[in-house]
Amino acid sequence: MTRQTLAVEYAGSSAPAAETAVFLHGLGGWTHNWAALIDLMRTSTHCLAIDLPGFGRSEPPPDGRLTVEGLAAAVVAHLERTGHHRVHLVGNSLGSLVALRIAAQHPDLVSTLTLIAPVLPARPSAQALRVALLGLPGAARLYARHLASRDPDRQLDDLYRLIYANPALAGPEQRAVEARERQRRSELPYASQMLAEGVRALLRTYLHRGPESPWHQARRVTAPTLLVYGRSDRLAPLRTAAHTYAAFPNPRLLTLPTTAHVPMQETPTPVAQSLKTLIKEATTTQPT
Repeated sequence: MTRQTLAVEYAGSSAPAAETAVFLHGLGGWTHNWAALIDLMRTSTHCLAIDLPGFGRSEPPPDGRLTVEGLAAAVVAHLERTGHHRVHLVGNSLGSLVALRIAAQHPDLVSTLTLIAPVLPARPSAQALRVALLGLPGAARLYARHLASRDPDRQLDDLYRLIYANPALAGPEQRAVEARERQRRSELPYASQMLAEGVRALLRTYLHRGPESPWHQARRVTAPTLLVYGRSDRLAPLRTAAHTYAAFPNPRLLTLPTTAHVPMQETPTPVAQSLKTLIKEATTTQPT
């Protein structure tokens, strides 16, 4: 997987010497999930959004198996191959576990770490348990058939009810972009399998103990860390924030009211403000 070519979207800042932020999406996501946040960040920061292997426009790994370890290795290989060093790494949901692993294992590569709706192991919510069922054998095929039987607008309604506190914030233009991508993905022979593999990757990570545990990795992170939680998130509940905060050596916490699992889409302005502050403070305190 480490030699795999990954699809990316790059938005360069008008300031050539600007810092670079790298964005990793969540389960079933893609680079466009970051569009609203990147629009706010690109005035001061180079922005690189990556499609993780098997999602968006990135091909699946050759063996068809997804693990957080493999996803992290593919991202690191891409960054090293393209000459990106000391980046500001941002991950959402599944992408938060990938970003955490990179920050813990490659501290020289990561200047700051931002985890949005982080899904570190905890007692799962009822909604998270329902998502986890997609990892069962055969469940992905049944889910694909279920989606095929539903009107596209109702599919989008289901999606935004799951990840937004206020689904009405997903306007017509965003819904149209997401609908086109979901239609494209539905025609790929591996799409449903990658969704199931992503769920299994999450579940396997939850079972890790010792040095491989995300909690152990959190204690190893040396980069300043921003944790972002939505108070209405049913997949990464706010009740887990205190435990997560306590696990990092140098954390700060942003909690957002009336926001759910994708704050970078639903309420991008406060996320951008906090991320810019994190980057500025880390940059000004770096040794010369």
